[in-house]
Parts: sequence; C-alpha cells; structure tokens
Amino acid sequence: MGTENLILLLIEAGFYFVFMVAILHMRHQLGIGVFVAALGVMHFLETYLAAVFYIELPFGVISPGSSVLFSGKLMMILLLYVKEDAAVVRAPIYGLLAGNFLTVGLSFFLRHHQTIGAVPGRVADLAFIDEMGWLMLWGTMLLYVDSLAIILLYERLGRVFRKSTTMRFFVAGVVVLTFDQIGFYAALNFLNGAPIAVFWGGWIAKMMAACAYAVLISVYLYYSRISAIPVSPRPISDIFADLTFRERYEDLLDRSGRDALTGVYDRSRLEFEAPRMLSSMMAAGKPMALMIVDADHFKDINDHFGHLAGDSVLKDLAGRLQTVMRSGDRLFRFGGEEFVVICEDLGPEAGRAHAEALRALVEADIRRPDGVAVTVSIGVANSYTDGTTLNALLSAADTRLYAAKSAGRNRVVAG
Repeated sequence: MGTENLILLLIEAGFYFVFMVAILHMRHQLGIGVFVAALGVMHFLETYLAAVFYIELPFGVISPGSSVLFSGKLMMILLLYVKEDAAVVRAPIYGLLAGNFLTVGLSFFLRHHQTIGAVPGRVADLAFIDEMGWLMLWGTMLLYVDSLAIILLYERLGRVFRKSTTMRFFVAGVVVLTFDQIGFYAALNFLNGAPIAVFWGGWIAKMMAACAYAVLISVYLYYSRISAIPVSPRPISDIFADLTFRERYEDLLDRSGRDALTGVYDRSRLEFEAPRMLSSMMAAGKPMALMIVDADHFKDINDHFGHLAGDSVLKDLAGRLQTVMRSGDRLFRFGGEEFVVICEDLGPEAGRAHAEALRALVEADIRRPDGVAVTVSIGVANSYTDGTTLNALLSAADTRLYAAKSAGRNRVVAG
C-alpha cells in the first residue's frame, strides 16, 4: 500500500508541475491572470486535503495537500518571481489572503441563516466552513511569510551557489518548507488534534518535494531558454485574444498623435491625416475646407492671468469647437493658440458659413477670468480654389488668417 501511495504521489506531483508550468510558460499568450487564478482555485483543495486527507508512506503519514500541492505552490511562486518580478508575484499572495478573509467573514453571516433540508440526507456543515476558513486564513498568512522568505533567501543564496540554480531552489525550499511545516502543524494540532506522526511524515515529504521541484524547475529553466521550435507571435486564437488585440490596437491608434493639453489631434496627426483626407475628396470629386483658428490676444491672457488661465482657455476653445464638428470633420492643435479644422465635402461658401458659426460660438461661450469674451480669427482655404496639397491649403489659410488679424481680429476671411 505504501509503495502504491508513493507512486501515485509522484504522479500527482508531476502532473501538478507540468500543468502549472505550462500555463506559466504561456502567460504572454493567455495572460498572467490564468496562472494566478489557478493558484487561487487550488487553495481550498490544498487546505481540505491537509486537514482531513492522509495517506501512509514507507516513511510516515502525510497529506498530498501539504506535501505536493502547497509545496508546489510555494515553488511556483518562486518560479514566477524568477520569470517576472516582485510586483507580479505579490498579486497571488495578496489575492489569496483577501479571498480567505472574505471566506471567514461570509461564514460568520451564513451561520445566522435559518436553513432547511431541501436535499434529502444533506445538511449544511457550517462548522466545517468555519474550520476550513480559519485553516485557509492561517495557511495564507504562512504563505505570505513563506513567499517573502523564499524569495529573499533565493537572492541571498546566489552569493553561495553562483552557478547552481538547482541548489538555490532546493536549499531555499528546504528552509522555508520546514518553517511552514512547523507553523501549519501547530494549527492542525490545535484545531484537529493531529498527532506528531503527521508532523514528521509531512516534513520528510516536503523535503522530498523541495528536491523534486528544484530539479524539475531547473530543467524547465534550462530548456525554456532553448527554442528549437519557432513560436508564432500571434496570440492563441480565441475570442479573448482577438478582442484584446483589437481593443489595444484601436486604443493605441486613437491615443497616438493627441495633444496632451487639449486632447485633440496634434500637428503630427494633421500631417498624417490631412493628405489622406484630401486624396479621398479629390478621388470622389468633392471639395475639402481647411481653417486655421487663432485665439485673439492670447498673450495678454497669459501675461495678465497666468499660464494656467491660458491653458484653461485653450481647453475650453478646443471643447467648444468640437461641439459643432460634423461627423467627417477633424480638429487639430497646430501649435500655441492655433487650431486647424478640416472639413470634408464642404465648398467655399459653405466653408465660410461654417467658420463664421465657429467664430460666433467661441465669442458667445468662452470668457477670460475677468469676464471679457474670448474671440478668434479664422482663415479659410478650399481645395476647389486654393490647391490640392496640404501645404497649399495651409499657406492660403495662413495668409487669410493674417488678413483677419490685420483687419481687427474676431472675423473670418475666406477666398
């Protein structure tokens, strides 16, 4: 019986290791959350087995929950630290601790329910939930200390075992699992009256687990550096990977070329978008209007009220202009207090009218800190009359903007 149990125990340890290392190895395709969730799901089974499930081996009485699963979890956390960093490894530790606090808290409320025997022969055992909750909580607190200790010890052992990763994992595992066995047995003895044979058998099994996992992890680390099989950069083809890729791409595309202050597109995005829009309109035989909008006397706002007030005016100006943009219009911050508006399928006369509506809106809605209206001057160019390149339209609009400024500001000049 003891030999059969030992063989099964080794199979369980191998299965656990292969499964957990596989999802850790695929963390960049699946996401690290899969690995973290797997650790969390296993915690209840570990604690349950450690509390009530024992087997006899040639060297003593042990629980697979403690010797295989918990020892494996601790070594997996150390492996996660080696493959990632401390910021990543704290997530499963804190998550387990929080989840077990929640278990204990909810069990306190659950025991006050008036239950009924809806299923014949089955009665809710809330005492079992209480016991398991406290054991899981104690085990997670030990895991928190164990995880910090094994990581720090692994780092220190690098000075002693400079060339042997296996020895670093093994010695760190032996020391910390010994501490853990003492701590967890104390709780088992207090709550369940576990005999001393459970301590010694569990300790020997954990030492064997530390040796086995150290060797397996070292083999994995060695061969994971050797990639004989080409790996596709495309994530695993499931709906979540596709959605994540699309959402991140669209978010990156939308945020690139944005002005940090106003949130509208910046000049680099103008130089990328405008030629494409112009080519599209020309191919369709439609006009495109380009407007340069300049805030009047903006320097006076900065000089009298400070740059924060000036920034606020620019944000208000961008916000108001966006409220009257048509679906095909684009707004860009050209530089300083100048904005460029591009309007597809808008002829010269319609372009002038649209610019006048923008000017009137700004004058009506935006105020300086002293209550004086903020006004803008606008120069308008059109592809029907001023050229078919971005530079030609910018040059024509800039000339007309200068004319609007010279004529007294707060006006629109179009071709």
